[in-house]
This record gives sequence, structure tokens and C-alpha cells, in this order.
Amino acid sequence: MEELEHFHLLQILELGSNRLRVMENLQTLTNLQELWLGRNRIRTVDLCGLNCIRKISLQSSRLTSMIGLQECIMLEELYLSHNGIQKMEGLSTLENLHILDISSNKLTAIGDIEKLTRLEDLWLNDNQIASLEDIDLAVSGSREKLTTIYLERNPCASLPNYSSTLR
Repeated sequence: MEELEHFHLLQILELGSNRLRVMENLQTLTNLQELWLGRNRIRTVDLCGLNCIRKISLQSSRLTSMIGLQECIMLEELYLSHNGIQKMEGLSTLENLHILDISSNKLTAIGDIEKLTRLEDLWLNDNQIASLEDIDLAVSGSREKLTTIYLERNPCASLPNYSSTLR
């Protein structure tokens, strides 16, 4: 992603389906509001300095971790579906988040979202979440705003108490 440092006023950047392997030269894009990098080959997140960004899509990449998003404190929408993410982490500072899509990953548990009081949509479908044990604590901060939790096609969806636990 060469030459990007010259576009200081850029607000939307869409570089999907470009076989990109790394995120680089983004730190000078201080006015960036939306970053669309889906369908690339990115393995790690490096968004240092992009604390004004509101939407990020890294769907269908090769991510295995969510670390690297902590400084994006104005983030409202985060799309990370179809990756290889195994653990929910690095989210607790994203208190403005409304939409979190981490469907179709390798998650086995729900966590690190207790402080996300503005969360409205939580997409966790098509993971490996076997228990609903921690869900009450995980969504405790967003209980008033949260309208949708997708957990379909997880092992926990076949539990006898599945529907009653989510109500």
C-alpha cells in the first residue's frame, strides 16, 4: 500500500480483493472514516494512529487475531467474518461499537465485550462456541441496546436451553 501517506484528507479507502498481505502506510490517514480491506491475504491488524475511523471491514482475509484494533476508539462497525480468529480480544476499548461481525471464524467462547455498552448487533454464527455459560456476562454492558445476537450453526445452538437463555 505504497504512496498512501500523501492522501491526508482521504475519508474512505476501499482496497478489497487485491491480494494485500500487510497493512502499512495507514498511520498518516488521520481523516480516514472507513477502511474496506476484505478478501485480501492480511494476517495481522496494524491500525496504529487511526483513532477516528468508524468502519472497518477485514472480511475473508487470513486474520488469526483481533489484536491491533485497540486504538480505533471511535469505531462503530467492525466486520471480521470468514477469517481464522480463535479468541475475542482487544475489543474492550471500542466502546462506540454498534455492530460486531465475527461470524465464520474459529471462536470457542464469547468475551472481551462487557464494556461495549452501545453494541446493537453481535454476529457470532458459524463458529465453534459450545457453551452459553459466559454469554450473560459478556453482553451485560450492552443489554439495553443489544437487539440481535446471531449464534446459529454453533454447537451451543443445539442445547436444550438455547432459546430461553438468549431471551
